[in-house]
Amino acid sequence: MRIDQLLNKLCLIKTRSISKKACDKKLVKINDKIAKSSSKVFQDDVVEYQIYGYLTKIKIMEIPKGNVSKANAAKFYEIMMREEMEIE
Repeated sequence: MRIDQLLNKLCLIKTRSISKKACDKKLVKINDKIAKSSSKVFQDDVVEYQIYGYLTKIKIMEIPKGNVSKANAAKFYEIMMREEMEIE
């Protein structure tokens, strides 16, 4: 699945267009490599993104098939790190 779609489906980023813009601005990484919005994500990949004032690192436990409810979204990933970014 594309990274911009995944971040939106798992309710980590509000819309797919915001997710795409974050990728365009090089704020998203997959396994420590800068990700394009069309980059594919697989199970056990580590995704890191900087948005909404936080640096978040997650491990993808499972790739969803179809739409995911907000209540069930958390079972598809594991938060490894989440810290507030300092504003200069």
